[in-house]
Amino acid sequence: MKYGGLVIEKKEYVLLKRFMNLSGYYKDETLRKSVEKLVGELESAQIYDEAEMPEDVIRFNSTITIVSENGWQKKFKLVVPTESDVNSGRISILTPMGAAVIGYAQGDALIWDFPAGEQRMLIELVEQEHKYININSI
Repeated sequence: MKYGGLVIEKKEYVLLKRFMNLSGYYKDETLRKSVEKLVGELESAQIYDEAEMPEDVIRFNSTITIVSENGWQKKFKLVVPTESDVNSGRISILTPMGAAVIGYAQGDALIWDFPAGEQRMLIELVEQEHKYININSI
């Protein structure tokens, strides 16, 4: 990993922890495993203030292009659950793909367990939309 571990903005970290506290209630086994893996990674995450956040790190409202080792490519925007819309490329943090990429940086490679099995992926591009998330409204 480019930064040695996940990099999370302070307010987004609080929001993620709030979402992750629900992980024991997920009925979908793959999603529960994804969330539990993310919870483990958050324990050693580097927490940054907004002004210190590197531009190439995936966070809420980032648009990400990933490529898998078996050749598929996907571009999507990572959003809070209430803004999720798969048909328009808006993927919730509470999906296996969303949980897989948060906190990683452009150029990072990762392995994640999806419903179709384990996938190796490369984060090819990270684009930022600087949109404030009010954690109290979620």
